[in-house]
This record gives sequence, structure tokens and C-alpha cells, in this order.
Amino acid sequence: MNPLSLFRRVAIAEAITWALLLIGMFLKYVTHTTELGVRVFGMAHGVVFIAYCLVTLLVGVDQRWTRGRVLLGLACAVPPFMTVWFDRYAERRGALDTSWRLVTTEPAGPVERLAARQLRHPLRGALAGVVAVVALTGVALLVGPPGS
Repeated sequence: MNPLSLFRRVAIAEAITWALLLIGMFLKYVTHTTELGVRVFGMAHGVVFIAYCLVTLLVGVDQRWTRGRVLLGLACAVPPFMTVWFDRYAERRGALDTSWRLVTTEPAGPVERLAARQLRHPLRGALAGVVAVVALTGVALLVGPPGS
């Protein structure tokens, strides 16, 4: 999978889980029918949110985004549906290529070396990504939801 398709899929998934969480919040706080939606969709959204942030960092390193662009991409995960806007924004500006730069180019520095290692061994990289998402989700569950 290339940077453009990976980023787009995760950005859309993040927006979908936002929509599901908002539906769950409507059911809980407006109709007072159930809080199951918040529990299920809140967890799903949290997992995809973390995955989106990790993918943003990986793509940002590989595509040589400025720190400002990486921060904008990360910030767009907070308001609902802004990840889709950022995906379109980055593509229009040529910031999302259809090939991984670090697969064929020598990495410069420790961060690029780490990213290159994951990209050059996709199965190992995907496993490392899953482990990172699980670990960060565990940390988030220990810390608790925002505002608690």
C-alpha cells in the first residue's frame, strides 16, 4: 500500500468512527436511550485516532513534510471529519505520493532510519504498528477519557 492510499484509508476511517461516536453521544445524551454507542464507538474511535496519528507521523517522515504540516495533520484528528479535509489538502499540494520514498532512498537520521526499517519490511512494520496502537490504547485506557 502506498502513502496516499494508506493515509486516505485511515483518514476516512477516523472520520467514520467520529460519526459513529457522535451518533452514540446523541443516543446517550439527547435521547437517553443507551450509552452502549458511546462505549463501543468511543473505543473504536480511540483506536482509529491513535492509528491515524501514527500513520500521519510515518507518512510525514517519509514524504518529508514540514513540522507545521505534520502538526496540522495531527490537529485535524481532533475536530470531527477534518482528517478527510487534510487528506484532500495534502494531496492537492503534492504532499502524498504514490510511492514510499524511504524504501529506495537512504534515510537521513534516526527517525528516518526507524521509518525506513518499517517500510522496507512491511509485515514487520504492520505488526509494529498494531503493537504500537494496542500499547497506546492501553495507556489511554489507564489514563481515562478526556475530562474525567
